[in-house]
Amino acid sequence: MSDLLSLADVEAARKLLTGVVKTTPLEPSAPLAATLGLPAWLKCENQQRAGSYKVRGAYTRISRLSDAEKARGVVAASAGNHAQGVALAAGLLGTRATVFMPEGAPLPKVTATRGYGADIEYAGRTVDDSLAAAREFADETGAVLIHPFDHPDVIAGQGTVGLEILEQCPDAGTIVTAVGGGGLISGVAVAAKALRPDIRIVGVQAVGAAAYPPSLVAGAPVTLTESATIADGIAVMRPGDITFAHVSSLVDEVVTVTDEDLSAALLLLLERHKMVVEPAGGAAVAALLTGKLDLKPPVVAILSGGNIDPMLLMRVIEHGLASAGRFLRLSVQTGDRPGELARLLSEIARHRANIVDVMHTRHNPRLSFGEVEVQLSVETRGLEHSEALISSLRESGYTVTLLSGTP
Repeated sequence: MSDLLSLADVEAARKLLTGVVKTTPLEPSAPLAATLGLPAWLKCENQQRAGSYKVRGAYTRISRLSDAEKARGVVAASAGNHAQGVALAAGLLGTRATVFMPEGAPLPKVTATRGYGADIEYAGRTVDDSLAAAREFADETGAVLIHPFDHPDVIAGQGTVGLEILEQCPDAGTIVTAVGGGGLISGVAVAAKALRPDIRIVGVQAVGAAAYPPSLVAGAPVTLTESATIADGIAVMRPGDITFAHVSSLVDEVVTVTDEDLSAALLLLLERHKMVVEPAGGAAVAALLTGKLDLKPPVVAILSGGNIDPMLLMRVIEHGLASAGRFLRLSVQTGDRPGELARLLSEIARHRANIVDVMHTRHNPRLSFGEVEVQLSVETRGLEHSEALISSLRESGYTVTLLSGTP
């Protein structure tokens, strides 16, 4: 078991970061407060330099290298946020950075990392694959590996988020944050528990990449055999040794959320807070929306990152709307007679639902002679409106099949 960091370690990191990172806003969340029935705040690390908290740990680690180490350059592995943090920090500190990224890394994160001056190499399908390649590169070239989470300097840098939270909300009762390898929650827990031993620290993982729950049960880091989640920023197959020691000692609870929960959280943040947040960045809000957490008020949810691929954002919005019953894909069978399509569209218009697109076909083998299929994308006001629309169509004699969405 590794020794735990102290509050002094985090405070020392904060001195290094003065003038380098932003003190990000702590914003009240009326929608979350209404859902939870208690005060709720958002710590907006999605507005940090390079779009996430990662630059805090990366800069702290690289700034403490010797001149000889900096001359050899640094290497990192990341799906995107740590990559950008390392690239930015390396540029500020005058050293060269090479970053290994999974082959499916989001293009905007790759472009941004390259824009900060790093050299990009692709390796494997997961962050763990890329980390193995980065270790090999470090051994071959002498470059210093900047681990995404499992290093005391990285943890100390991330812990400065906790210092800011307790300065901005001194009476915070619960801090909730996303967990991948565990660097952020470890640092936040060190700072927060030292200043407020009674505070609750809750970690959130995507159910498709949740290495911490089985690891905590086993009492040691457990490696997952596979991962599948839209939250690439926290899709880590194994906790770090140092971070596991901190989480098992200082964190009160680690819970999981589904991709559907993440989609709903991103939609809420976009609609109600005008916040662009990536799936991993919205994990804390997703967990709060489930209503299953044991909370002490006030609650602070950390929005850990905002670097989302626009194409993924489009799919997440559509999925979130569908899950909320506000976006339906319908297949309607009707007679192949003049005026039938107009009658169908008029029936939908009568319910004041908005038709996004229509596809009309006679060539589906499931259709009887004299029938056509009309596939429609429809926007509604929510579950009750969707249910009323589908019921009305069926009562009017249409055969309706829900292709996607929640009626």
